[in-house]
Amino acid sequence: MAVVISGTGLYTPPQSISNDELVECFNQYVEKFNQDHSQEIAQGTVTALSPSDSSFIEKASGIKSRFVMAKEDILNVDVMAPRFTERANEQLSMQAEIGVEAAKAAMKAANKTPADIDLVIVACAYTQRSYPAMAIEIQNALGCQGWGFDMLVACSAATFGIINAANAIRSGTAKTVLVINPEILSPQINYRDRDSHFIFGDVATASIIEDESTANAEHVFKIISEQPITSFSNNIRSNIGYMNNCSPEHITDADKYFIQQGRKVFKEVLPMVSNLISTEMAKMGLGADDIKRLYLHQANINMNNFIAKKVLGREPSSAEAPIILDEYANTSSAGCIIALHKNKQDLNSGDKSVLCSFGAGYSACCLLLEYM
Repeated sequence: MAVVISGTGLYTPPQSISNDELVECFNQYVEKFNQDHSQEIAQGTVTALSPSDSSFIEKASGIKSRFVMAKEDILNVDVMAPRFTERANEQLSMQAEIGVEAAKAAMKAANKTPADIDLVIVACAYTQRSYPAMAIEIQNALGCQGWGFDMLVACSAATFGIINAANAIRSGTAKTVLVINPEILSPQINYRDRDSHFIFGDVATASIIEDESTANAEHVFKIISEQPITSFSNNIRSNIGYMNNCSPEHITDADKYFIQQGRKVFKEVLPMVSNLISTEMAKMGLGADDIKRLYLHQANINMNNFIAKKVLGREPSSAEAPIILDEYANTSSAGCIIALHKNKQDLNSGDKSVLCSFGAGYSACCLLLEYM
């Protein structure tokens, strides 16, 4: 049985923050912090903070801006965090709302209706609550039947979700699956940390996975191979969770936000991902010249360029390894789906592509796709 990706959808929040805006707020905070702690800094008991810089951010990451669900308070030096109005249980939750919008776009692209969907998988880095599952709320909002569940695999959630969808179709427990990646990441950013305040943005993507025999969309990708891999590491971590209330004295510690040891991540993740892609290509008898496009997780432009160069054996062109993080920043699991969504119009039948994620866990997943 051949399983395909027959449609993708994208929801982009209406508000965007440029590097310059983010840096201006951060540097105001640095100036205020250093003034407020000038005596301790002079005594050597407190370390002075260093300002951020827009050109440094772009050079180090490739990021120029990011979309967010709530901009105003992120840029308020007295808050520096998004602020949302809590919704009643009878209202559609924020994560479900953006997931529904991405799902509608994906269904339209795949020529599917809610009646065609019998499984909804929400796969992302964070869900805004533990239960009821976001997938079941979205299933209800769309009017789909069948079943649904949530899964968390950090930046690899979308590709792991697609694999679970494909296996459900192969097993006969579903016919058409909607995989949604509603990534509201701004609440987990420490906007007072110079090393990470610029990394993430908010977004939602969705994909329709179905049997090849029922696909009738304009853009269809057959999944010809897939391989996930995980390897435990503390080098990317977030300790936010429902048990934080049990230790209230640590509830706002830095480790409750996204934290990473960037150099160790580069050193360990890049060979792991490069080898995963190359091994999967070799398994299918594909060489570098057989790959039309590399849809990679959008974490960092230097990481993406390294992986693409390793896999292709040369510098990739912008068309071969599209980058969207300049506009969207790191959107966790959604990044590789955005890259595919925005860069598929010029493909021809038979073209082979790589869809690959990598991130915390460590977790990584490589799918080889053939354009139909």
